[in-house]
Amino acid sequence: MRNPLKNIGPGALVAAAFIGPGTVTVCTLAGIQFGFTLLWAMTLSIIATVVLQETSARIGLVTQKGLSQVLREQLPDGILRKFVLGLVLAAIVIGNAAYEGGNISGGVLGLQAIGNSGVFEVGSLSINGYSVLIGAIAFILLYIGNYKVLEKVFLVLVILMSVSFVITAILTKPDLFALLKGSLIPAFPDGSILMIVALVGTTVVPYNLFLHASLVNQKWKNQTDLAVARRDTIVAVVLGGLVSMCVIVAASALNGSAVTGATGFAQSLEPLYGSAARYCIGLGLFAAGITSAITAPLAAAYVAQGCLKLGDGLKSTYFRMTWMIILILGVGLAAFGIKPVEIIQFAQVANGILLPVIAGILIWLANRSELLGTYRNSKLKNTISILILVVTVILGGRAILNVFGLI
Repeated sequence: MRNPLKNIGPGALVAAAFIGPGTVTVCTLAGIQFGFTLLWAMTLSIIATVVLQETSARIGLVTQKGLSQVLREQLPDGILRKFVLGLVLAAIVIGNAAYEGGNISGGVLGLQAIGNSGVFEVGSLSINGYSVLIGAIAFILLYIGNYKVLEKVFLVLVILMSVSFVITAILTKPDLFALLKGSLIPAFPDGSILMIVALVGTTVVPYNLFLHASLVNQKWKNQTDLAVARRDTIVAVVLGGLVSMCVIVAASALNGSAVTGATGFAQSLEPLYGSAARYCIGLGLFAAGITSAITAPLAAAYVAQGCLKLGDGLKSTYFRMTWMIILILGVGLAAFGIKPVEIIQFAQVANGILLPVIAGILIWLANRSELLGTYRNSKLKNTISILILVVTVILGGRAILNVFGLI
């Protein structure tokens, strides 16, 4: 009997990476404020993410190299290469270090939704024990340094996340016609523009492009596997997008309420749909937090390794040092409730610049015959990619303007 899970690859890690606590929060607010009206923005996000991630995976599989290494080798030596590699390092390594506390805190909120606060006192300090627990789990999985182990663990967590949010959405008994209409027909209700941009921006994530290119050559070694890798990407991204849509659908049941985040969302649904809703959201949020808490340091380590030529493989000393520093920082920030505002703002600006830059470079790389040969972009792929590039410019511009308080 054929094993249906045999060809599941890094797509599961990519899907888990973009469905983090931030995505759950944005989708919750979108559903509460606008109902099903902005589901089409998630449809657009899924299409854009599939195209960009497929391009990144194709480059990683054909070259058998990580994206940061390909950039270092393909960009001409000089200011451009230094600018791009410096931007990548700043946005992803420093950025993921700043965001890691939020990833872990998101997982903590999930556990708190189904249990107690997890806070204990050590002298005059209040420490969140759930943060330490999530950090320890992430540390063990990363230290093992085995791609196949990560793949299996993430498959389980993605299934847990999917089932949790799908059940929550079903419990709210949505209007299927309104759901379909919201998913396919663009609408721009008053005050929705920033939310639309946020929905697309929380799904099209720069570090996922680097993570995917690095992981795909851990799974597959031959160019003949490209069709399987492409199918893995499409299935995983579509599934991840549907999970995000389920959060919007479930949150729509509280349309117009004063809920401001995922934890309040869980508590507000319980009186309406029973304790099952609270447990489902809690487990889903925990899975979203812990997966992002693992993939963020992992992506940063791959980027540092490729940009700076630091060793090779998941078990190399420099690779481990990179993810350890980011993970430990994240646990400390989450455990003590610290928010490094200035670093987060710097990371948001860097990511806002990086997203359109890396999208443009991906299109350039995907058209280089000397790099991809017959696997370079077709005219149709180029047309779609350029349209997506325009979207990334808007997303990046919005992120930068938001940091400076101009929108």
